[in-house]
Amino acid sequence: MTEITDVAYRPGLNAPIGMDVIDFAELRSRARNRQIDLAGPQRPDFHHLIHVHADADALPHTVDFTEHVIPPGGWLWVRPGQVHQYGALTRSRGTIVIWSPGFVTIDPPPPETPVLPGEPVRNAVDLALRHLISDYADLGSMTLEAHNRSLRMLLEVLLLRLAHARSTPPASNPANGPFERFRAAVERDFTRTHRVADYAADLGYSTRTLTRATLSATGRTAKSYLDARIVLETKRMLVHSDRASADIARHLGFSTPGDFNKFFRKHDGRTPLTFRSQARGTPA
Repeated sequence: MTEITDVAYRPGLNAPIGMDVIDFAELRSRARNRQIDLAGPQRPDFHHLIHVHADADALPHTVDFTEHVIPPGGWLWVRPGQVHQYGALTRSRGTIVIWSPGFVTIDPPPPETPVLPGEPVRNAVDLALRHLISDYADLGSMTLEAHNRSLRMLLEVLLLRLAHARSTPPASNPANGPFERFRAAVERDFTRTHRVADYAADLGYSTRTLTRATLSATGRTAKSYLDARIVLETKRMLVHSDRASADIARHLGFSTPGDFNKFFRKHDGRTPLTFRSQARGTPA
């Protein structure tokens, strides 16, 4: 069993406040210095935008139990709090843009799978990245405040280009809209309450409004979204810790271990301990 490594945002000495741009070689160097196993599970508190160079090998990458392969020229966005693991990093080359939450004012939804922009979108995305890298390296030509403001704008351009690189444009979800507020509240309180009505009351919406907004943003109801978040955290704890099932149940806000087992089996089809043994490849 490999414990999850929580990784705090720590940019380079010459990086602007809140953002950094590094290549894969620099990532490996920083990991060695901080004694972080990149092949092991990590949970960073900042964004990762991973780009594999067009003339490099594909990069395997696992995000919350989903295995991806980032193709040459492709991109993958890992959000704060997601558990991810690099695979075969030494065999590929690429660029990673990292930034702390709040550095940019927009937050378009990340792609569910790696994005490989088609022409002519790819040219626009590549140009946006080159412009960002060039401005990032040009630290001394402006004040720090102006430099950070420029980088925020350029990163927003890159994110918008990537958000529209898919065949289906993302739905518009204002940062202070019902779904974004619900998503933030779920991240904060999913171990406290499992009732959509409680979130609706706290946020000042009706349950119907939250359900409609969540359906528009994710294609699932508010209850389904909340349950999926609880299931995900359950799987993280089962695979990456040795905590007993009853202890996990208490942590996640279930009144009894029986309710917890029933909930997990309804959504996964297995008991928590069966999932743990199968995910780890160990006898039940």
